[in-house]
Amino acid sequence: MQSPFNRSVTLAAAVILAATTPAYGHHGWSWTQDGFFELRGKITAIYIGNPHATLDVDAEGAVWRVEMAPPSRTIAAGFTEEVAKVGDVVTAIGNRSRDESEKRMKAARIIVGGKTYDVYPDRVPPA
Repeated sequence: MQSPFNRSVTLAAAVILAATTPAYGHHGWSWTQDGFFELRGKITAIYIGNPHATLDVDAEGAVWRVEMAPPSRTIAAGFTEEVAKVGDVVTAIGNRSRDESEKRMKAARIIVGGKTYDVYPDRVPPA
């Protein structure tokens, strides 16, 4: 028979594991392909918020979700809701989803209005 203390410790460990597992699965680049991917299209939506800033981009009739960095890092790179608007042409460079049926990528660099925003400067392609 388990003591009340052991049950509490087991329950606490289960809660912590459950709370951290989805975050671990979401973050990082493990869901992306190796090699750089470039997407060019028109912005249909802009979101600067948690957990990551995103752009929805219409590229040749297919709408892609472009994930950027968390909001603080995206804003620190200079990309804010004021620098781009729906309808602007954007180029996103990064890595696409391993699931090729999914129109989703994680961007290291965003180019809009002739300006470059390196939201993950340590991951941008070599010049």
